[in-house]
Amino acid sequence: MDGETLYSIGDLARRTGLTVKTIRFYSDRGIVEPTDRNPAGFRLYNIDAAARLDLVRTLRDLGLDLSTIRKVLDRELSLPEVAAAHADALAVQIRTLRLRRAVLTSVAKRGSSPEEMDLMHKLAKLSEDERRHLIGDFLGATFGGAHNASAFAAMGRSLTPELPDNPRAEQVEAWVELAELSQDADFRAHMRRMADDEAAEQARSMVDGPGRDLVATVRDHVAPVLAADVAPTAPQADQIVAALTAHFANVVGAPDDVELRRRLVTRLETANDPRRERYLELLAVINDWSAPESLAPVLDWTIQALRARNPH
Repeated sequence: MDGETLYSIGDLARRTGLTVKTIRFYSDRGIVEPTDRNPAGFRLYNIDAAARLDLVRTLRDLGLDLSTIRKVLDRELSLPEVAAAHADALAVQIRTLRLRRAVLTSVAKRGSSPEEMDLMHKLAKLSEDERRHLIGDFLGATFGGAHNASAFAAMGRSLTPELPDNPRAEQVEAWVELAELSQDADFRAHMRRMADDEAAEQARSMVDGPGRDLVATVRDHVAPVLAADVAPTAPQADQIVAALTAHFANVVGAPDDVELRRRLVTRLETANDPRRERYLELLAVINDWSAPESLAPVLDWTIQALRARNPH
């Protein structure tokens, strides 16, 4: 094709790879107008029309509507401007598709009911502000009230999920599960009991300076003997149990007796709830953190060791 030759619609179809019907449609809409007509009234097009059709096809392949394409061709909009706007729109569509995929994947994995699927879909579609409000309500119910404001505010921040702007499918799935978990009334009450216990222990320990988290203390004492494969009922465990009960007695200001050991078992069983560990696992996925260390083996060992040395 050269700049002076005029081509029939059939020639143009062979040149561009578009169908005659498609070219006629664009021509009727005024997007690619004929350059002239032959004596029989058939449309004729020059090389500029072919170039214009190539651009139209590319823009359509990229998903632009005909109204926008017309404005680009008529130079009412610049191509970079349109490309930027369309890229933003595609980002929204991609995010929506990821959310839908995550919900459907979760439904398939969990065998969810229609009601559960509806809830998951609503949770997945929440805006950033709505997500913050939902988690803020959960953390407020857990840590709000008479606790040490600064200490528990920091703890609340460490438990806050931050779903990225372009989340991976597994992050969306984790967010949906975490959001559901945060709305579970029994889990909320459980977390509140943990926070109350820790607040009371922290308040007591402040007499002699900042206290160390009980679960962290248990982990530091028990992890080495667990790694050495010492059974919780073995005589070698006696020293560890004695150190832990003495520490707890000092923290709560009570004698190291049978009642205190029962109290410590209850405290550790509360901390050992698998839902708490699951929350932390999901949080790590959402925030792209390293997977958290599981404290279940340490807590299981300690609970067994305490029960073995306490009369029922």
